[in-house]
Amino acid sequence: MEKEEHKEVYDTPVTDENGSPISIVWKPDLYKLQQESPKPQPVFASSAVSGCPFFYGLEYHGAMNHKEASSLLKNDGNYLIRLSTSLNDKTYTLSLKIFNKVHHYKLFYDGQHYVSQKRFNTINDLVADGLVTLYIESKAGKYIHLMHSLISYEKSPYMTLNKLKRKTIKKLKPRQLNCEEVVDYDKPHNFKTHNFKGLNWCELCSNFLWGFTQQGVKCEDCGFSAHFKCSEKVPSDCCPDLKLFRGVFGIDLTTHVKAYKTNRPFVIDKCVEEIERRGMSVEGIYRVSGFQEEMDNLRLALDKDGKSTVMGDKAYENIHVVASILKMYLRLLPIPLITFDVHPLVLQALETQMSWERLAEVRAALKKLPPAHYNTLSYLMAHLYRVTLRSDENKMTAQNLSTVFAPTLMPMPDLIDFKGTIPDMNRDISALHMIIENQNVIFN
Repeated sequence: MEKEEHKEVYDTPVTDENGSPISIVWKPDLYKLQQESPKPQPVFASSAVSGCPFFYGLEYHGAMNHKEASSLLKNDGNYLIRLSTSLNDKTYTLSLKIFNKVHHYKLFYDGQHYVSQKRFNTINDLVADGLVTLYIESKAGKYIHLMHSLISYEKSPYMTLNKLKRKTIKKLKPRQLNCEEVVDYDKPHNFKTHNFKGLNWCELCSNFLWGFTQQGVKCEDCGFSAHFKCSEKVPSDCCPDLKLFRGVFGIDLTTHVKAYKTNRPFVIDKCVEEIERRGMSVEGIYRVSGFQEEMDNLRLALDKDGKSTVMGDKAYENIHVVASILKMYLRLLPIPLITFDVHPLVLQALETQMSWERLAEVRAALKKLPPAHYNTLSYLMAHLYRVTLRSDENKMTAQNLSTVFAPTLMPMPDLIDFKGTIPDMNRDISALHMIIENQNVIFN
């Protein structure tokens, strides 16, 4: 497959025996090239070389210049390792031949072998991956450029294979989801470099993920697989897969609500509903901690059973257990409910002299929260305000609730600084106090 042939992959429609167009899902061209690429063939030294590092074998030839190395590499795929004589420092060099040309690379070892970022357990694996990359980029350079520039998310395999599922989700009525109308939050993919096993294809451009390690990236929340460059063009349209989660605690809030198709984390809803049913008059609600063993049991139940978890008084008689779990969920969020970038804006608003301007600035600051964070905070503040309305019974005023929740809802600095003092949270408490008391104006 030469460079000039690749344009037809995009320009020539594919039809079935009846002449109807066929939507291509996976394209095998790059896989075929990987199969055609030269295979690694080490050129061994005639005998073990004195001073050979323990992490090399007979492919190590000792001190040798590039001309001597080139003379030993006869065929494509041949390679050897040498100690470069062109530099003053000790530099191990990989010399390999492809397309009848010898290439030289500085070689490193830190427990694994590498030339650039990719790490390999053996030199043979490193060379095999390098030969595939050099071969494909040479044979299909134009094609690779086209596949990254002409990709269409709407026509990608991801959209093709998940079209029915995504339509079903969008058409679900509020009563089917047992909640108010659900907001379709934007959520970026959580891409991480991935070592794919077996044959895998990019779900955006539909081309093969070539190489033998770190071939691309994979979203840890929904499983979307893509080339590194293709992933840069994927919109914030992640639909997390519950099968990839081990539980609900410690998961990013937006990821949680996207996965469970809710406006707020169901943990918050269930806890608030239970507390408002039987805990509003309980003295010290949210201030008194529940028993650790019961909290552990409830957390495991929520991780395992999700929305169907039972937390009524027969299962957890002590309502403080439910209140403590709500605080624990918020405390374990990787990004706090009032996020790192919004937190200083809220504190800055406190410096405004006029009370109505102060409220306006706090409101503007909180509007900058991600939608899932904003909706959850609005719901929680309305609940805490209702708790304060019964402070004669529960002894939990806005000041008391702010003192309890400020360290949980706002980004916490290190608890102890280098001087051994605990950081002052009075401003955070004051900000939260104001938000609770004015939640109807701030969130309107």
